[in-house]
Amino acid sequence: MKRVLSGMQSSGQLTIGNYIGALRNYVKLQHLHQCFFMVVDMHAITVPQDPAALREQTEMAASLYVAAGLDPNKASIFLQSHVSAHAELGWIMTTLTHMGELERMTQFKDKSEGKDSVGAGLFTYPSLMAADILLYNADIIPVGDDQKQHLELTRDLANRFNNRFGDYFTMPEAYMPEVGARIMSLDDASKKMSKSSPNPGSFIGMLDEPSVIRKKLSRAVTDSGREVKFDPQNKREVSNLMSIYSHFADMSLVEIEAKYEGQGYGPFKKDLAEHVVAVLEPIQQRYHEIRRSGEIHDVLKKGAQEAAEVANQTLLEVKKRMGFVL
Repeated sequence: MKRVLSGMQSSGQLTIGNYIGALRNYVKLQHLHQCFFMVVDMHAITVPQDPAALREQTEMAASLYVAAGLDPNKASIFLQSHVSAHAELGWIMTTLTHMGELERMTQFKDKSEGKDSVGAGLFTYPSLMAADILLYNADIIPVGDDQKQHLELTRDLANRFNNRFGDYFTMPEAYMPEVGARIMSLDDASKKMSKSSPNPGSFIGMLDEPSVIRKKLSRAVTDSGREVKFDPQNKREVSNLMSIYSHFADMSLVEIEAKYEGQGYGPFKKDLAEHVVAVLEPIQQRYHEIRRSGEIHDVLKKGAQEAAEVANQTLLEVKKRMGFVL
């Protein structure tokens, strides 16, 4: 079996972009491969976090993993901070990373733009991400478009280590769905849908009430005209909504175009809202059961033990090859 590793930050409520681009794929992959799925809470603190909010958002994200269909008996579900090897290999990978490589990272440029001061953790974040992946010698990495550059750095660091200390690390490959890997904002389809956006109307959270979902989608920005047609170049707003529709209704883009030919945006957006609500409602019900029962803590403890068993062996071998006294 191939090994899969992925994770999401606990810096806000997960959105339908996270669900389409990541969670749905996690659920499929758990039946095919050995999977490790984490909430990357150590990455979350590369920007300031309120302690109470971080704690709540971390438990929320982990609980949504399970509510969306991840099975702790099929995949290891854990918190990054619960496996200390992530921090230790993260430092080792930082020492192998060149300054120029980090300076070229577009995510750092985007997140630091306009800020008076930026923490060093945000700058070295890609080295920790590389450690996350390499700790498990993962073959398949589900990522969005915005993380491809970080995965390339991971491959470069794996090569650098292998050339210097002998072949050991696997070359990870990106896994991306054809449609929906990058779901865009509801108020500006030139920007990725983000749970950290200051405008709550720009995203749909996985825990949004049905009435909120309907309201947000009714107000979602559309292009001029009224034709429901997938054309990302000329009609990017409606094309983004069609991508969302395709995933939640399990329909092709061609089928959606045919269904709404001559009807305009109104019926399309109304039906889209009902499809989103129909998928999210059972997930929300399961989520509230998980939080009430407290079962997520047992899930995370089990997952961390399974992850640490693999990660600690990797770390030990890395330190041995580099010349650390063990």
